[in-house]
Amino acid sequence: MERPAPGLVFNEVPELYDRARPGYPDELFADLAALTGIGAGSPVLEVGAGTGQATRSLAALGCEVTALEPGPDLAALARRRLAASGAVHVEQSPFETWDDRGARFEAVVAASAWHWVDPAIGWRRAHEILRPGGWLAVVGNVVFRRPGEPEMYAETADLHERFAPGNPAWSHPPLEEDARAIDQAWDAGEWFEPPIVRWYPAVQWFSGPEFADHLRTNSPYRRLDPEVREPLLDAIAERIRTRMGDRAARRYLTVLRAGRRREK
Repeated sequence: MERPAPGLVFNEVPELYDRARPGYPDELFADLAALTGIGAGSPVLEVGAGTGQATRSLAALGCEVTALEPGPDLAALARRRLAASGAVHVEQSPFETWDDRGARFEAVVAASAWHWVDPAIGWRRAHEILRPGGWLAVVGNVVFRRPGEPEMYAETADLHERFAPGNPAWSHPPLEEDARAIDQAWDAGEWFEPPIVRWYPAVQWFSGPEFADHLRTNSPYRRLDPEVREPLLDAIAERIRTRMGDRAARRYLTVLRAGRRREK
């Protein structure tokens, strides 16, 4: 079975992605504005906009947002979702090959998307399209667990191994202190200064079917053949219902890394 190209795995389920994926805290965007100076009228490029979770928050700051999304169905849904969000223009394109038509920006923002960008192109390209003094902001969510708290993978590891044995994607989430130490690969070299880093704890609560839908929007599960994925997720939903009281947490550390453009 032919699988989607990297970065397009979520285009198969745009409505589900829009409903089930975590958003980003308002505090993060307030900090981003304070760090970078973006605000009313600031031209901002968003890389990998998805269905517009972060785009809405950038528009709420008053920024003039150009939002790039390579997935055609995700981009179409983002246009509908963002139609009333002010100065937002959604373009269907990968960042690496996007025709910028000479536009230059005060900030480039990527929320849960920068890891899909080719690093041999992305850092340099971001530098090129930023104005002097501009910023690159990379936002991500790191899943973590709390000691002693029931956690989805711990309760379903046997199911993962039964349906998809030996998959290197299967592992227990780290504890919070270990999650904060995970290298997020700010390999900006000559293009950007070392980043300023901020962390924001968050949690989503799910029933069993809701958690299964959430996992349907995660790339390790999207890469499974449907004949494997769907029985696995049905079994996970049932396990959460019977063993966890039909209520399971997914805890995140949302991390903001913002670095200023190096001037040559």
